[in-house]
Amino acid sequence: QLVESGGGSVQAGGSLSLSCAASGNLGYTWIMGWFRQAPGKEREGIASTDNDGSSTYALSVKGRFTISHVSTNNTLYLQMNNLTPEDTAMYYCAADGRELGGLIRTLGVIKEHYFEFWGQGTQVTVS
Repeated sequence: QLVESGGGSVQAGGSLSLSCAASGNLGYTWIMGWFRQAPGKEREGIASTDNDGSSTYALSVKGRFTISHVSTNNTLYLQMNNLTPEDTAMYYCAADGRELGGLIRTLGVIKEHYFEFWGQGTQVTVS
């Protein structure tokens, strides 16, 4: 089970931090990621990390967002800085127990079908 928190409203140029508390054990190899979906748009994979500690970012957020995972509490984080109105969306946490981190790093694309488990989402609004 994945439970997101930390969404809210912020002014352009501001920052927000999202959390995703994960229950259960994905195993030794895993991937976790953040997706977002704006009204009328497709869901977009924006950041992912894996058991090797590597991270991949979509160009739309690279340099502004940072993904991290803390193993002691099995929580995924997304630090979002310099937010713009274009970042307004529902943000989702996702996870999978397969060894797909290398594929994501090689292709540089974070695809929905890589992830089996999904949270309910948290809204981020930037004005």
